[in-house]
Amino acid sequence: MKSNVTRRDFVAGTAAGLLLAGHPGLAAEGGRLRVAIVGTGIRGVSFWGEFLNREYADVVEFVALCDTNPGRLAYSRRSIGVNCPTFTDVDEMLDTVGIDTLVVTTTDSTHHTLIVKGLERHLDVITEKPMTTDERQCQAVLDAARESRGRLLVGLNYRYGKIFARLKERLAAREIGKLTSIDFNWYLNVHHGASYFRRWHGIREYGGTLLVHKSAHHFDLLNWWIGADPVEVHAYGSLEHYGANNAFRGKRCMDCEHAADCAYFWDLRGNQRMMDLYHSHEAHDGYIRDACLWREAIDVYDKMAVQIRYANGVQVSYSLTTYSPYEGFRLGFNGTDGRMETWEGVPSLMAVQHDQATLHDKEMDQHGNRHAELEYHEIVTQRNFAPFERERLPYVRAGHWGGDRLMADYLFRGRSDRPDLDQQAGLRDGALSVLVGIAARRSIDEGRPVRIADLTNLELT
Repeated sequence: MKSNVTRRDFVAGTAAGLLLAGHPGLAAEGGRLRVAIVGTGIRGVSFWGEFLNREYADVVEFVALCDTNPGRLAYSRRSIGVNCPTFTDVDEMLDTVGIDTLVVTTTDSTHHTLIVKGLERHLDVITEKPMTTDERQCQAVLDAARESRGRLLVGLNYRYGKIFARLKERLAAREIGKLTSIDFNWYLNVHHGASYFRRWHGIREYGGTLLVHKSAHHFDLLNWWIGADPVEVHAYGSLEHYGANNAFRGKRCMDCEHAADCAYFWDLRGNQRMMDLYHSHEAHDGYIRDACLWREAIDVYDKMAVQIRYANGVQVSYSLTTYSPYEGFRLGFNGTDGRMETWEGVPSLMAVQHDQATLHDKEMDQHGNRHAELEYHEIVTQRNFAPFERERLPYVRAGHWGGDRLMADYLFRGRSDRPDLDQQAGLRDGALSVLVGIAARRSIDEGRPVRIADLTNLELT
């Protein structure tokens, strides 16, 4: 049986519909929002914890923290700077603490379990992307949301990034006519890209492959820009660089006998934050933050190419590379009347040699734009039979192109400088962003195109 959860239904009466109608985020009325975080890894601690406590303490009150690792949990409470109770069992936390909003920042494969627990208790839930990692988990969330008075919001913060929002605005204005296709190439460099293969993200069971963990950001942007549902996906991918594709390997970088010979050697001891958050608490769960990226257990793709067909006829050619010498993207929109394109991080186009080893840290920094090497982004538009035109936008490096702060402003202060752009992702957006990646993964595994409608009972329009 097909669900009757359609785009129209969401606009009319569900959580996403409330957002589209201008609902003021999760801002509490007459007091502070009572927030609990489950999952105190780096994202949970740095953004959802420290940043919110520092910048939004007037509207947010932390009432509980939860993690299965008690050592990391204790460190995280000190680092965030709160005195709330801590729990290693999420059910105990949910049953004993009065919570308005549950923030889920755990390993990707556990997101659905925690989302469902929150929705079953009629809590509002914010989850880091990806919402889920397979179609079964996605269906469980859809079912729970259908019965809940709580709302689910997904941390797809790229929508708020200044450059991506401006592209949305210009596409909506049909400056290149009717949109027909998109070329989207994303490059992870040999520092940031390699980091995924050191962590749990290199194991499909935990992260669903980077087509789900990382590409959910990109697929959500595509869905948002195009304004239609994805219909069919055909993809190719393989693991040809990391994992077993090396002559030597060890257990971890820290005490590896091959450190002097490995260009990818990363000394965790040089990052006190990582030592305090992860290494100091390995005894509790055995998680190694600097695991060898040549270990044979790695089973996710390190190169991916995806073709996507949308209900309105738009076609997308997307690729993700995880061992590029530089970090960035190239993005082109083709329309009936011309082409619009932009890029970031491509040295030959930007005439700037970034420090690739520190680039991702600058992107994640929540302390403003102090690290930006450039003054502007460029969007180049050329209509058919006409010369090209350039638009220059102020360059924002920190916090996902400024998106983290803007998303938090919406969620916790009910404030948006562009309510017309529908930037906050809800249940349906979160589902479609992962379903494209799930379909791509199945397409690679089975060597065939996969239809989105065959994965869950979410009705497509």
